[in-house]
Parts: sequence; structure tokens; C-alpha cells
Amino acid sequence: MIYDHESKELEPWHDSPNEVSKYDWRDYLGNRRYQRAYVDFFEDELVLNGYDWRKVLVEYLFTGKEPLINCVVAGLGHPLIHLGYAFELSSRELAMEALGLVATSYNFLHKYLDKPSYTKPSSYSTSSPLEILERVRQNKQLDGLFERPGAENIEPIFDSHEDVVLEHWNAWRITNPKEQFEDSQRAAAALLVGTHHASGAAKHDFFLVHLLTTSHAVRILLPFIPARFHVALVRQWWLLTLAVYIAQLRPAVLTDAIADYDVNGKDWKWIDKQALEGQWALDAHFVKGLRAMKEAAKTWGDKDTFFLKAAVKFGDEFNGWGGFE
Repeated sequence: MIYDHESKELEPWHDSPNEVSKYDWRDYLGNRRYQRAYVDFFEDELVLNGYDWRKVLVEYLFTGKEPLINCVVAGLGHPLIHLGYAFELSSRELAMEALGLVATSYNFLHKYLDKPSYTKPSSYSTSSPLEILERVRQNKQLDGLFERPGAENIEPIFDSHEDVVLEHWNAWRITNPKEQFEDSQRAAAALLVGTHHASGAAKHDFFLVHLLTTSHAVRILLPFIPARFHVALVRQWWLLTLAVYIAQLRPAVLTDAIADYDVNGKDWKWIDKQALEGQWALDAHFVKGLRAMKEAAKTWGDKDTFFLKAAVKFGDEFNGWGGFE
């Protein structure tokens, strides 16, 4: 049902200018006109590798001087999200589509992971992503940068204020990966739910929900990808988070609005019902946001019911998506 609903708004799939081959596949990276050609190419590679989709991913994501895995957050993180679902559902079809998305979304963000020179000490450091986000919110250098929010702000941020972004990006000190990844998932939930309370907007921010669903994808992928890419993938998510947060005009993140929320007896069964039968059950991003919080709660235990409160608050207050202007 969600597919039938969502497909009405999707663009038709057009033929590419030409085919992509083993010899020139990197030549068209970042060119969205080659989406169909890339998917056809990767599906052919799948056949040549005996339908071993994981082998195809290893060859095209993790090898070479500038491996594609270092740019899965381009395109608002959709390549990362799609890749996460491929592993979660063990789907070779989704895996090849994800490779096509990675290839056609590829952009300048890869250099921050590929080139060690961008990783350097900042003037401060902390293990708390929420502390960094608050520092970003108060950073006067970013005042008046944009008149309205939107994804089109992301690239200009790096063009004009790359040094500021990297200062905060490098400030996140990862000393306990497991504990800090839990913190990052709490931050992702807070960015979606806590900012809505702070802004008083009638609608939740469409772009901030992608920080939650990409965080879910990172959690899925970490057990499957080579260990040498673990920290880089988490830091890639963090770079996207900072860019989107700035692009959305740095709303206050009020975690107390979540921690103090009265769920009024509602539990995860209520959340499931909202996702499957509620008013917004056909909104894919609404459903994915709820599911990401539920899975985070299952992963980390949710002793203080933070994720449950965030999910219930989101389900109670959701009235469509905003953040576009």
C-alpha cells in the first residue's frame, strides 16, 4: 500500500545516455542521468558473480583509492538508507539499487573521508553529539547564513563555512564507540522530535528525519562492513548531521521535552498500530521514523524509555512534513 501511494509522486525512470562498463564505471559518478545504466551494470555484475550480492558490494564499495563507501551520505543519505535495508532484508535487488544510488549521488562529500588532511584536532573536543549541536546553534559565524531552510543549503555551507563545519565535525571524540553510537541515535531522535517542540511548527522537519533513518542504517551496516570503515561510517553520518542541522537553520534541540513527555500508558504496541493503521500509515517517512526509534530501543534497552517517549510524542504530534521553507 505504501508503494502504491508513494509511487504516484516518483519521477519516471528514463534511459541513460549510454551504458556503463567495467572499464568506465567511475567516469559517470555523480551523474543522475546514468541511474538506469548503473543499476543495469551492477545487476550484470551480480549475474557474473553467481548472484553473490555481498561479493559485488565488496568489489564496488570497499576497494580502490577512493572507495564508494566514503560517500554514502550524499543525496540526503538515501544511498546509505537503501544499503541498510538491503542488508536488513538480505535483498540482492535492493543491494544493486543501493549501488546505483551511491554511484549517481556521489559528490564532494567523499573528500572529507578520503583525504586524511580534513581530519585534524579542533579547538575543543567532547564525546557528546548534543553538546556539539548546541555549540553549533550558538555559533555566531553561522548567523544569517540562509533566509530559509532546505537541502539546497548543504553545498553552500561547505563553500563558505567549511572551516566551521570541520571544526565541529572533528570535535566529536570517539573513545567508546558502542556507548557513543547509542548517544548518536538518541541525538538523532532528539533532532526530529525535540526540535519540533522548540520551533512550535505545525509540521515536523522532513530533512531532520533523514538523520534518524540514516542512523538506523549505520546500526544495521556496522556488523557487516570491514572493521576499518566502522569509525569512518559513523563520522560520515555525523558530517551529514551537522550539514543538515545548519541547513535547517539550527533549531534548538530540547531533550527535556522528550524526557518529560507523558506517554499516558501508550507503549510500542500503540506505536505499531500508528505505523500500520494510523492516519499517517501511508507516509513512508513517518513509518520509517517510528520504526527507527523502536529498533534503537530494542538495541540499547531504553532503560529510561527515551526512545519510547520520543516515538509516542512523534506519533501524537505528527501532522505532516515541513522544513522546506
